[in-house]
Amino acid sequence: MKRVLITGAAGHIGRALRAGLRGQYQLRLADIVPQAPAGEGEEVLSADITRLAELLPVMQGVDVVVHLAGVPDEDRWEKVRDLNIEGCYNVFEAARQAGVKRVVFASSNHAVGFHRRDRMIDDTVAPRPDSRYGVSKVFGEALGRMYADKHGLSVACMRIGSFRPDDTPTEPRHLFTWISHRDTVQLTKRCIDYPDYHFLIVYGVSGNARNRWDNANLRRLGYAPQDDAELHAARIASSGKEEDPREALFHGGFGCLVEFDGDPQLID
Repeated sequence: MKRVLITGAAGHIGRALRAGLRGQYQLRLADIVPQAPAGEGEEVLSADITRLAELLPVMQGVDVVVHLAGVPDEDRWEKVRDLNIEGCYNVFEAARQAGVKRVVFASSNHAVGFHRRDRMIDDTVAPRPDSRYGVSKVFGEALGRMYADKHGLSVACMRIGSFRPDDTPTEPRHLFTWISHRDTVQLTKRCIDYPDYHFLIVYGVSGNARNRWDNANLRRLGYAPQDDAELHAARIASSGKEEDPREALFHGGFGCLVEFDGDPQLID
């Protein structure tokens, strides 16, 4: 079995992956906060991604790193910088020093959030972050590209859409962006197992009828999403929830409006 290290394993996505990947790999589960005790085929470790020296022993003997740890939403700059930029660098550098062959990086749709939603976008569009958090994910993707090109790591960047802890879409925007737990597990597994890629950017989204992200480059990985947010459309409509008209202009939705004082008409 491959030994797979998951950073941020105590988070919402980390716990879903732990449950979904259990028994398929030797799992090394790292986080700075307490976790459930290790089960069969699991190791539970404490690690602070802001400290490179702590990560080096955690990486030893690892085949693939799934890097989830960091600030999960918009936050003050100092926190984003320390965890999502300095911490991300430490993960890639520790992986390189330990001889890890592949890193699967949890990026975000907010790396391209200010592209207009009326346009289908793919893995080739220019970065267009909608927040400090989005900027940190652009940094992580660029860092992954550099480690792939300069050091030969195999790197996949998953631009995760709307992952819900309760596995249920609840907002109008989720009809475009939702990814279910089982599709998250499947996509991650494809990125772990596919035998030969250098660098990939893929969108972490279920097979939603209203999806606006072109995942054509995923076909070779064999990702076949099982779920569709459209099954929840009637319930979401009956809830009376509506998007702010400005949110609905952009792929990043709410992320675009945090602290927003610009002019939407100037954003082409």
